Amino acid sequence: MIENKNAKRNYNIKETVETGIVLLGEEVKSIKDNRADLKDSFVKVMNHELWLINTNIAKYKFSHNPKYDPIRTRKLLIKRSELTQLESKSKQWGMVLVPLKMYLKNNKVKVLVGLGRGLKRFEKKNVDKERDLTLELHREKREYMVK
Repeated sequence: MIENKNAKRNYNIKETVETGIVLLGEEVKSIKDNRADLKDSFVKVMNHELWLINTNIAKYKFSHNPKYDPIRTRKLLIKRSELTQLESKSKQWGMVLVPLKMYLKNNKVKVLVGLGRGLKRFEKKNVDKERDLTLELHREKREYMVK
């Protein structure tokens, strides 16, 4: 499973949708080897279709394709009704579509797309402070239980 760790920190995710993805055979093999990166990728609606942009799927080590582009734009597969709902919500509330995870389900590659709002700098700091406080609380609790 490939996860976008920056998405949880940079966005407040309200809703998620599971989508399929159109891939080449060598890309599927690379994903099975966990050789993909969702770090700077995003999802965009173009011509009533969902596209995954800027995702880096490394070239498969046994591939002989010299023209392979690891950062090409890939089409996401989603039902038309779900797409219209996502599109209207993103336009209406000013939300963005972010890929959260890429994983295998029944030998098919799936992408979990989240609909969320970008966090401001001070909101990120508050989230980091809360996380640090809970970690510190758990450490103290653990130390107290050992003594």
